[in-house]
Amino acid sequence: MFSSRFHWDLRPNRLAQLLESKRHAVATILDLTESNPTRGGFFYPTEEILEAIADPGSLCYEPSPAGLLSAREAVAAYYAGRGQVVEPERIFLTASTSEAYSYCFKLLTDPGAEVLVPRPSYPLFEFLAGLESVRTAQYVLRYDHCWELDFDILVGAISSKTRAIVLVNPNNPTGSFIKKQELEKLISICAEHNLAIISDEVFSDYFFAPDAKRAPTLAGVEEVLTFCLSGLSKVAGLPQMKVGWMALGGPADAREQARKRLELIADTYLSVGTPVQNALPRLLALGESVRKQIRDRVRGNLDFLQSAVQNSPCQALQVEGGWYATLQVPRSRSEEQWCLELLEQENVLVQPGYFYDFDSEAYLVVSLLTSPETFREGGRRLLFRVGKE
Repeated sequence: MFSSRFHWDLRPNRLAQLLESKRHAVATILDLTESNPTRGGFFYPTEEILEAIADPGSLCYEPSPAGLLSAREAVAAYYAGRGQVVEPERIFLTASTSEAYSYCFKLLTDPGAEVLVPRPSYPLFEFLAGLESVRTAQYVLRYDHCWELDFDILVGAISSKTRAIVLVNPNNPTGSFIKKQELEKLISICAEHNLAIISDEVFSDYFFAPDAKRAPTLAGVEEVLTFCLSGLSKVAGLPQMKVGWMALGGPADAREQARKRLELIADTYLSVGTPVQNALPRLLALGESVRKQIRDRVRGNLDFLQSAVQNSPCQALQVEGGWYATLQVPRSRSEEQWCLELLEQENVLVQPGYFYDFDSEAYLVVSLLTSPETFREGGRRLLFRVGKE
């Protein structure tokens, strides 16, 4: 009686089972996977945030498919602060980046169509696409002292069913940005095959060093239809506010056709709450202080990690931005075995690389958002366990 969309195995994996057992036994877990900023011990301007949400204007409901103009103007100002001109009429508010993906898939695909997604990357795309009856095919990011797009594999993955290429910039968990030279080649490929680009830029504000070769956003792309996705979850460390956005780019005619269709999709759901739309200009402004705290946290944890792995059997892969770091560990065990052993013996929780579709063993992914005390102690235990090899 249920939809065939639900073809995934919903049983908990071995790591989840062990974690549940540990928590049931009231063990103190050093969680190096924490990705929720509201649990990270950051200072939030509480009174100002609550005042913004309590705007009396929220008691008046004036549905606007793309979002209230004042909110879209605030997003346009966000891009202007990063050197990009994005007019409010090119911006659509959504309840989340995930919903923005669903809008894009509804707009661009029919059931059975395909979108190309990066590998390794965040393990959400298969679910987002599958729930829209869309298939995913993968293109590869190769690592050789830095991450690069494998264009041969990307072009080979394009079929008559392909409708869009998903780019995560910077990628999660590799933390790699697309370079300007790569972007030029990607645009050329998309133009040749009549493909759109969906650019997930939720972590774009979190980079560890400037790089003139980097393309920090695709908001200025004019050659092909482009959708740049972001939201308060990462930009202001406020995932509970449930507001994201997409910025349309590309040729004027294609952009206008997309805008009209997106307006119909958005008008069908009207999912973004009025209080958060009214509050968005203030929340974006207030988010700067939270962003700074997060930047300092992830930079400090990365510095510790890079120093700690020296003279150890681990290697920290190069990372340019984002909230995550990847460790290459000895292949004497599988990633799953390493994760289970660390949790069982050291009470340290990390994620295996196969969660993110790494091509080979053995990689462990850790969150740089973790509190420094937990990160350092968990990191020491991890290196101690690996060093016993």
